[in-house]
Amino acid sequence: MSHSNWSGCCCLQCIPEKEVGIVEDLGACQFKRLIGEGPSCICWPLQSVAGRLSLRVQQLDVRCETKTKDNVFVQVAVAVQYRVVTESAYDAWYRLTSPASQIQAYVFDVVRSTIPRMELDQAFESKDDIAQAVLDQLQRVMKDYGYSIVNTLVTDMSPDLKVKQSMNEINAAKRLKEAASHQAESEKIKQVKAAEAEAEARYLSGLGVARQRKAIMQGLQQSVSEFSGEVDGATPKDVMDILLLSQYFDTLSSVGANSLILEHDPATVAQLHSQISAGFMSSIKEKLVKSVEEKSDLLA
Repeated sequence: MSHSNWSGCCCLQCIPEKEVGIVEDLGACQFKRLIGEGPSCICWPLQSVAGRLSLRVQQLDVRCETKTKDNVFVQVAVAVQYRVVTESAYDAWYRLTSPASQIQAYVFDVVRSTIPRMELDQAFESKDDIAQAVLDQLQRVMKDYGYSIVNTLVTDMSPDLKVKQSMNEINAAKRLKEAASHQAESEKIKQVKAAEAEAEARYLSGLGVARQRKAIMQGLQQSVSEFSGEVDGATPKDVMDILLLSQYFDTLSSVGANSLILEHDPATVAQLHSQISAGFMSSIKEKLVKSVEEKSDLLA
């Protein structure tokens, strides 16, 4: 806005583009009329152009310090974009001396009455709400003075440096906690999967051993049956003795191949056979005793 008098020549006055001229009577210094952009004629020296108002959109940057609900002081930067309404240029020129000071005062009033009701995190999340509150207040007030508020923006909100550092440390600690939790969960999953794999391996190993033993028993049974059938006078006991002796010699071969020393006694096979027979007989005896006791209980 410019309030300087026009220094043109006599009756012909030229107003630059996007401006409006204020014409006054020279003697009474009273408002006469408005003249638009371009050349205009006035009744000089009875009239003169007292000043010009820019119709362009202007911006006023306002910084305001205030306190949040949780007692944190913040610097709030608000950008106000405004312009003169052409039809209300009279009010803009005569009713308001300093529009920038007026706008700044209302920005201070709105910011300092809005942010103290919010905590710091909420204030950062509500920047659009703060800007809208400033816009509504300024539009309602500045309209009477011939100014239109185009837009208001909260361009910055800066707490104290120590508060910033504390917020960064809190955020870093929170993320470290989440990372530790995810890492622990990952380790848990690894251990559970390893335990499941080990259990499955042992199960499959047990199945393999059981199948191996079953195959061995089936092979022994088949060998005993075939040998007894083809050799006259051979009993199953004779066949089992031969098989035990064969297994014993295979064991000695395996031990020798691994550079191990094992005491050998020819009576070992007979002792082994006696132990296996005694074990079978003991098991059969226990089963018979148990069966007799169960039948006695039923008869009683």
